[in-house]
Amino acid sequence: MPARVNTPDGARPRGRQVARTEQRIIEAATRLFVADGYVATTLGAVAEAAGVGERTVYVRFGSKAALLERVVDVAIVGDTDEVDVLGRDWVQTALTAPTATDRINALAAATRQIMDRAGALFAVAQQAAAIEPLIAGQWQQGREQSRHAQRVVWTRMAADGLIADSRDLDRLIDTASVLTGAETYLLITRMFGWPLDTYEAWLRDTLTRLIASPGATGTGPAGRAGT
Repeated sequence: MPARVNTPDGARPRGRQVARTEQRIIEAATRLFVADGYVATTLGAVAEAAGVGERTVYVRFGSKAALLERVVDVAIVGDTDEVDVLGRDWVQTALTAPTATDRINALAAATRQIMDRAGALFAVAQQAAAIEPLIAGQWQQGREQSRHAQRVVWTRMAADGLIADSRDLDRLIDTASVLTGAETYLLITRMFGWPLDTYEAWLRDTLTRLIASPGATGTGPAGRAGT
């Protein structure tokens, strides 16, 4: 266990105050981004809603794009702790459960949690990416991070013998990344108005069929059998 770092007198209370201020700013920004959209939300409006000075918001986050990135990151994991998605208890079951069914159920439940907290903010970020290059870069980075998470989940499942050796693992990871992606969630909810229960059930059933079907055996465009 890491040794506890000694903290100078007064530093810990100051740290807690900084954390509380950041939390108020994040909560205020979340409400305004969702209610008013990215363009209409200003750092001044966030500062007023959070009960802090505009300079405080600017010094802490630097720009509106950086603030939105932080707001989305916090929504994804559910708090401001420095623990990434794969380190969260509610994701660990998708990596360690004894059966493929349990892992897929856990993956679908974890994805549902993320969309419940961050879905509306994903919609804000998606729209903002069209006009803000920094957010467009963040959006692409989010795609890459999501695909990395899917690679970890499915590679672990294959290593534990829960997926048939004949499966094309790369194709499986690509498909799962699309199914669990923010764009897919937004498209489904906009087209069909599905509630989260329906979305989670669809995701669980589709991922289950994905590993059970006789396809995904490496005969796609790169490995198509000759005719």
